[in-house]
Amino acid sequence: MTHSNQTISVRSGIETDQQFGAVTPPLYLSSNYTFSDLEQPRRYDYSRSGNPTRDTLAETLAELESGVGGIITSSGMSAVYLVTHLLDKGDLIIAPHDCYGGTYRLLNSLAKKGLFEILFVDQGSEESFRSALKRKPKLLWIETPSNPLLRVVDIHKLCQLAGNDIIKVVDNTFLSPALQQPLKLGADVVVHSTTKYINGHSDVVGGAVIAKEQALYEKLAWWANCIGVTGSPFDSFITSRGLRTLSVRIRQHQENTLKIVEFLQRQSLVKHIYYPGLESHSTHAIAAQQQQGFGAMLSFELDLESANLRTFVNSLKLFSLAESLGGVESLICHPATMTHAAMDDKARETAGISSSLLRLSVGIEEAADLIKDLASAFKRCQIKVLKGEQHG
Repeated sequence: MTHSNQTISVRSGIETDQQFGAVTPPLYLSSNYTFSDLEQPRRYDYSRSGNPTRDTLAETLAELESGVGGIITSSGMSAVYLVTHLLDKGDLIIAPHDCYGGTYRLLNSLAKKGLFEILFVDQGSEESFRSALKRKPKLLWIETPSNPLLRVVDIHKLCQLAGNDIIKVVDNTFLSPALQQPLKLGADVVVHSTTKYINGHSDVVGGAVIAKEQALYEKLAWWANCIGVTGSPFDSFITSRGLRTLSVRIRQHQENTLKIVEFLQRQSLVKHIYYPGLESHSTHAIAAQQQQGFGAMLSFELDLESANLRTFVNSLKLFSLAESLGGVESLICHPATMTHAAMDDKARETAGISSSLLRLSVGIEEAADLIKDLASAFKRCQIKVLKGEQHG
């Protein structure tokens, strides 16, 4: 019997305890396990290579993403790093020019060390993408929606153009399996920072890599054990607990986001809003086709100088100035100096990340309270502009 993703998330590990009949699965903190006899290991022998608590999370995420297996890693970046071990020296990665700053930094740094070659391209341009494919890459890295400008690329189309000889990887962090399943669209591997929506409570760091085919999964699992990037049992336990409320959280996240977008559209100080749910968004049609929702991340540019931009951010009480995203609490971020600070000025300019860009991770608080908070910040900035304090 097949179940919906909401049911799969809620039932993660439920009623699997065979010893005492616990409804929720126990936490296995043991670092090692006894052998039944000499040369006869049990299913688990050492927690770096395998752990019941971690496997519960991995198996659930694999089912949610329609993969054969998953590897839980210590962070989202260690998940990205794990995938790079599918490459040999001289192999080429095609990555988006506007990818997450941490991914950009890692891929660029490893390429400089000679581990592989990297080419950052605008994957929304078919001409640029086809030109990049002529260089015979080994791996295609896709991030959609992009961070922080929420650009959406057609996963199915890119994977078709890439063909079967290229490993196709999609970072699905911004939407989670609740809103997008890249493996069904032609990808070979899905990557998550489980720190974000999957856990959803900003209290644990983790990552996940899910593979469509068994051979690829086994290779990734071997490397995860070899380099030691697997996640801890406790972190996996907490993440599994968060995962059980993913669907209901996502619904509230999106409901709040739509109300905030409507509010921002009425603000004279807002120059541009980046949200795929808007019909005016350049990639709205693609998002509507391949996603089950438009998510709860948005960015916008303000018509303010830096001094007043600081005033706006500091006036907010219900949007915490912090990196990360996907938690139940609302956050605001200045990508140019925070999440994408690892990019140099030229790379940020190419990606379209301006100094007036702000990114919101909309939480599940009461939407009316969030809007009042934003309105208060806008009002304070408008008063300063009228008083001629725009240039601080």
